[in-house]
Amino acid sequence: MKKWQMTELDLKIAQALCAGSDISMLCAEVLAARGIFSLEEAAALLNCDGLSDPFLIQDMQAAADTINAAIDAGISICIYGDYDCDGVMATVILYSYLSELGADVTYYIPEREEGYGLNEAAIRQLHEDGAELIVTVDNGITALREAELIYEMGMRLVVTDHHQPLEELPRAEAVVDPHRSDCASPYKKYCGAGIALLLIAAMDGGDDTMAMEQFGELAAIATVADVVELSSENRYLVQMGLRLLANTERPGLLALMEKSGVLGKKLTSTTMAFSLAPRINAAGRFGSPLQAVHLLLAETPEEAKVLAEQLEQCNCARKKEEEKILAEIEGQIEKDPALLCRRVLVFAGAQWHHGVIGIVAARLQERFGKPVFMITLEENGARGSARSFDAFSVFACLDACKAHLTKYGGHMGAGGFSLEPESVPAFTEAVLAYAARNFPQMPVMTAKADKLLMPQDLTIENVAGLELLEPYGAGNPAPVFALCHAVLKELVPLSGGLHTKLRLIYGSMAIEALLFRTAPEAVSLKPEDMCDLLVTVGINQFGGRTSLSLIVQDYRRSGVKQAKYFAAKDAYEQFIRGEELSKAYYKAITPAREELTAVYKKIPEGGIGMDALFMHMQSLPMNYCKLRIALDVFAELGLVAQDLYHETVRRLPVKAKVNLENSVLLQTVRQKGEV
Repeated sequence: MKKWQMTELDLKIAQALCAGSDISMLCAEVLAARGIFSLEEAAALLNCDGLSDPFLIQDMQAAADTINAAIDAGISICIYGDYDCDGVMATVILYSYLSELGADVTYYIPEREEGYGLNEAAIRQLHEDGAELIVTVDNGITALREAELIYEMGMRLVVTDHHQPLEELPRAEAVVDPHRSDCASPYKKYCGAGIALLLIAAMDGGDDTMAMEQFGELAAIATVADVVELSSENRYLVQMGLRLLANTERPGLLALMEKSGVLGKKLTSTTMAFSLAPRINAAGRFGSPLQAVHLLLAETPEEAKVLAEQLEQCNCARKKEEEKILAEIEGQIEKDPALLCRRVLVFAGAQWHHGVIGIVAARLQERFGKPVFMITLEENGARGSARSFDAFSVFACLDACKAHLTKYGGHMGAGGFSLEPESVPAFTEAVLAYAARNFPQMPVMTAKADKLLMPQDLTIENVAGLELLEPYGAGNPAPVFALCHAVLKELVPLSGGLHTKLRLIYGSMAIEALLFRTAPEAVSLKPEDMCDLLVTVGINQFGGRTSLSLIVQDYRRSGVKQAKYFAAKDAYEQFIRGEELSKAYYKAITPAREELTAVYKKIPEGGIGMDALFMHMQSLPMNYCKLRIALDVFAELGLVAQDLYHETVRRLPVKAKVNLENSVLLQTVRQKGEV
């Protein structure tokens, strides 16, 4: 269960936004909930009619002049990219443009095994191949030593990047990065492909019309894939890119859209993020980033079809590897259930694909609501990837544990690190000690709702007005709404039971909502339950009929007191970790015999989710810690089987009478409450 947070809304501000414009009331309420208090602020967020002058970015003029002069002189140019979607797109954009100008140009993208950015071996190889000018895209801003090597070998360098620079900049003819402290550019949040697009505009005299028409859809996909903030100019870039993508004639993109099943359908930023970008990224993880480059440079549909199939196979391999790692982690948890009660989850395994562990960390964080550190043990060392949220900073944690690491980096929400395999146990203990020392109460993963949606708000006109907020992405997520005290009438299986449709009565309205990746039997609600839901809303058009589309993000039975739930869950985990609780707490979490009996009767042989069981026990009422201790008592006595990875419990067949008083756990809890 996640913590739900309802955003406070000043209705007067929303009414003023609506009255002074053509913004719908529902859209105005979302804007007000997100801190937009005036039409000027709304316009700044929603309206951008172009990219700013590229020459406002420091060194852009020098970069354009250097590359144009190299073309005129016939100097051999090499574009040095990166293996992720942003780096691939930036490489394709600049290479295509320079090729069209007749430049002597090649490109180089390091394989993932080489690591990110410029490296010495690649530089020496490029020199041997005759490169005279290296132009980086989506990397290079911190490559101080590598830049010096380039000049020592008689080559020159132009850096274009969007990552944070160090105090010292690399030696180069030009260093183009809007995050430079001396950069006067009014907008700083481009991705690497966005910078490459602006470089082309600068080389063309400053007008971005041609650059956008030829490469706007590539820069848009990269912008969404790199999770940079979709505000102002990035928002404009993605809006224009979506229009260009819908009409693209690029064989590679057409083949990729067909393979991912989105060709001919309405294209959104979500399409880019979850259909196109993962396949491009998969090439750099399970094949070669060059496969993605070749696809986007393909000139015929036949060539593109073959390459799109290769990317599809890479993406399938990525999914299989994710499931393999998750299965191994499930096995680790089955052997040691107490792992899940740690403040931070740390998992290590042999030969886990290092290109996937970050994705798995994000999935586990979403599942368990805790920071996750993943470590793969390889032949020549160990590498890790971490994900976190809220106040628990990955970088601060890594920095505190750096004595056990050989290399690390990152920011608040994510990071990467390297260490010796024999250091993994000590590093794990250091992470747990850091968390215990700095976070006695760990942050709780929160799902935020922009507004409580009333039945009268659910109109086609109102929901259609939300389209003004698109495209959605980082810094501008799709609005999430709360529905409270809806009555569930029916659970309908979809796609052979992979998904579920919820038929509900909300106020006087009959509505339907889709719950993806959850079978009806796994839904912790039953018909006639009163429930609360977090949903996204949209418009469906099918067969000439327009209807509302509600997608469930989270749900629970009405009446759950979440503050007490999370406090009790925290107490349970402290108890399992062996940390002392107060005497009063022990008494509050010790189940009485009649409570044990009531819980046992609610557990079916087919199994039930632990949160669902907790919701069903609220008539007693019973706190969550007491419930979990009751389940542990039953498991100790062989009465139930717990699957803590999936957070379910099922009743086991009983052949003989079992005495609850034989439970060591039950005796321990009672004794602690009496001391």
